[in-house]
Amino acid sequence: MSQRERSKKKTAKLFKRVIEMSLTLPEKLTVSQWAEKYRILDASSNIEGHWSNDITPYLVGIMDTYLEQNVREIYFCKSTQIGGTEALINILGYIIMMSPAPTMIVYPNDELAKDISSKRLRPAMRLIPEIRKNFQETRSKELLLQFRNMPLYLRGAGSPAKLASVAIKYLFFDEIDKMGGASKKEASPYSLAMERIKTYKNQSKVYACSTPTLRDNYIWKLHDNADEVRHFFVPCPHCGKYIELIFKQILYDKDPEKKLSPYERAQTSKYVCPECGCVIQDADKPNMLRQGEWRAVKKRGIGKPKTVGFWINSLYSVFVTWADVAEQFLKSKDDPEELQNFSNSWLAEPWEDTKLKTSADLVMERQTECEEYELPEWTKLITGGVDVQENCFYWTIRAWGTYMTSQNIAHGQAYTFKEIEQIMNLEFRMPDGTQMIVAMTLIDSGNDADLVYDFCANNSEWALPCKGSSNPMLSHYKLSKVNKINSSAYGMPLVLVDGGKYKDMIAGRMRRPNGTGAWMVYKNCDLEYAEQVTAEHKVNVRTGNGKKKLAWVLKSSHKDNHYLDCEVYAAAAADMMGVRTLHLIETEETGNTEPAEEQVNSEENWIKTNENWI
Repeated sequence: MSQRERSKKKTAKLFKRVIEMSLTLPEKLTVSQWAEKYRILDASSNIEGHWSNDITPYLVGIMDTYLEQNVREIYFCKSTQIGGTEALINILGYIIMMSPAPTMIVYPNDELAKDISSKRLRPAMRLIPEIRKNFQETRSKELLLQFRNMPLYLRGAGSPAKLASVAIKYLFFDEIDKMGGASKKEASPYSLAMERIKTYKNQSKVYACSTPTLRDNYIWKLHDNADEVRHFFVPCPHCGKYIELIFKQILYDKDPEKKLSPYERAQTSKYVCPECGCVIQDADKPNMLRQGEWRAVKKRGIGKPKTVGFWINSLYSVFVTWADVAEQFLKSKDDPEELQNFSNSWLAEPWEDTKLKTSADLVMERQTECEEYELPEWTKLITGGVDVQENCFYWTIRAWGTYMTSQNIAHGQAYTFKEIEQIMNLEFRMPDGTQMIVAMTLIDSGNDADLVYDFCANNSEWALPCKGSSNPMLSHYKLSKVNKINSSAYGMPLVLVDGGKYKDMIAGRMRRPNGTGAWMVYKNCDLEYAEQVTAEHKVNVRTGNGKKKLAWVLKSSHKDNHYLDCEVYAAAAADMMGVRTLHLIETEETGNTEPAEEQVNSEENWIKTNENWI
């Protein structure tokens, strides 16, 4: 056969192949369907052979969400070994076969990128014939896998120049929480990489998965701030109601008299359905997972979400038993570093870098035998605090004794200044019949300052306006003046309050057992108050210059903290009325010059000596 004939034959075959490709309709598959049809797992996987969605049913919803037209970004917050990287590889394989375009995967560093390239990605591509024939392995490099129809860039977060070098359509982050933050010279690796998808605008897609570390790190913030946050719900095999699998429902023998090892104690574990109280066995889990579904637990906006956050923990893994989780906790609970690993890697929860933390349960433990509106027999002073909102007022009244002993005797909501006036002028009775009234009330002037000023001017014998200080002060509070010339309150005291110091005090004293120096509440106190007064915790937060500082912040962006603010104002009012010296006055009256049996350390010292209590 001549050269010319061979050339003609080759051209004809090429033409035929092009025609066949042009006339062949592309398969309409979801990512999960593609994975079951094409993905093959090698010996490094727990289960070798063809991919099966029945092993990790929860990944189906995540993978298929990637193709939803409205969704641009997916953030998967997960425990370790739950399949986040496998889902990434499945999505990547789908892209290479079905929708090729420039793609980048960002890893915490170049070494990890190279390791995964050689041990995970290349083997996975070789095992899929349809991808292998397009994989130009000889032309590929460690950090660049070349296919006939697209490049796949692998980048380490520590190489800003490489992150900013190319335009891409598809962007992936693996273990994003292990990446560094912004430096003085460069934006964060996440921000630099996100700049690469600008060229493709609304066609781009982003997928990030990671085990969380701290609450203010990447994956927790990205998933929690998504337009829609989804959790995986499974049906109880007994009652059929859909529940989340959470650690607190794993019960085990806690009897300290039984000298059991962590392993032995963990073997008594059982999972109890919170709806019906029946015991769910480990063997029930696979079937529950197959019937499970992702449900939105938080949603922002009214339209379809552009960003979606997924969250799941180790309890959903078919490779983990209830006893495994309990044993890991029992081994970790007494070591802060190990406990952080358990929280991050097993429960997929961010570690609270917390110096001081409170809870509603702790408040409920501080109940006394005094009923609402009853004064304890040790009462020396009563103060109030009012938090002003747009449509109502939150208020609290607190009794004070020597050594800063205190108890909430009443709290609630009011809707007019007239109601506040009536409440703060109520007469209270001591057990011996002695009458007392509120000595001082501080009222927040952050909202409707003019109305608050006018009200305080008309009730100046017991009410003063206050304002939270935006910066820490040397003292707990200091006096300024109302400087609005046209206000009837012009020239009257305005109390500037360092809320952080008073929250330190409240949290520290709340942890003391009821008695002298404790922060207490009345009998049958309501849970709403308890939750609001503990809605914040003190954690390390990043400042604008990248440094960290301790600050009181809301535990959740949607929690109310109005009663906490009220208690801060009531405590500041007590300070103004000399609550810290009440024990000295009592000593002078009784003529007793002996030191008190119980001397209470300052809150600041309490925090220093107990900052590692968790």
